[in-house]
Amino acid sequence: MTDLSIVTTKVNLPQDDCQIEAYLAKPTETGIYPGIVVLQEIFGVNVHIRDVTERIAKLGYVAIAPALFQRQAPGFETGYTRESMEVGRTYAWSQTTAPQLLSDIQAAINYLKTLPEVKPDKFGCIGFCFGGHVAYLAATLPDIQVTASFYGARITTSTPGGGEPTITRTKDIPGTIYTFFGIEDASIPQTEVDQIVEELEKYHISHRVFRYDGSEHGFFCDRRASYNPIAAADAWEQVQLLFSLLR
Repeated sequence: MTDLSIVTTKVNLPQDDCQIEAYLAKPTETGIYPGIVVLQEIFGVNVHIRDVTERIAKLGYVAIAPALFQRQAPGFETGYTRESMEVGRTYAWSQTTAPQLLSDIQAAINYLKTLPEVKPDKFGCIGFCFGGHVAYLAATLPDIQVTASFYGARITTSTPGGGEPTITRTKDIPGTIYTFFGIEDASIPQTEVDQIVEELEKYHISHRVFRYDGSEHGFFCDRRASYNPIAAADAWEQVQLLFSLLR
């Protein structure tokens, strides 16, 4: 498929306590497209997340990336330094909560529903790193039919803001979820991936789990030292197959 021409803009998603900034990308060609919510790493809606959002739009989707740290640090985006990682981790794990994150994702979906070029009943999400964990949460939303979760850490051990680990919500996933992990990821032991597989199978959730040999955390991001182009290319093909279920 030839990439479509797209247009990008920043929009605001109204919430009770603030306006959530989001990055929107959509095809310029007239049509009615599925909607995809893109969920950031701990580094904010940075150049990598904007690039992914644009790549998805070029495939024939309307993609939106809400700023998950809007309340903590409006406009926050950074590169992949150790200092930035520590700051982002604090925002992600100490200052967000699962209910707020789910509310913000639903706000993004509700915004997409107002656009005439978006199919009102065809939505998916994709997330990376912290966003991979959040995508697992988002998969429980009734509107989300397909989810791509990339190297989501702590799914089996915690949830943003505290409470039962996110894995305990597996039974509430109504759609299809694909998860992607690097076998050499030091932050996600394969025993935790095994637990995720067990839960998905236990509750008969439509799923596929991809494990890439020789790949570390962040293998999909071409701006990180851990980028693995072979694994990233295969994962992107799988994502396209997953999203095609919305057609």
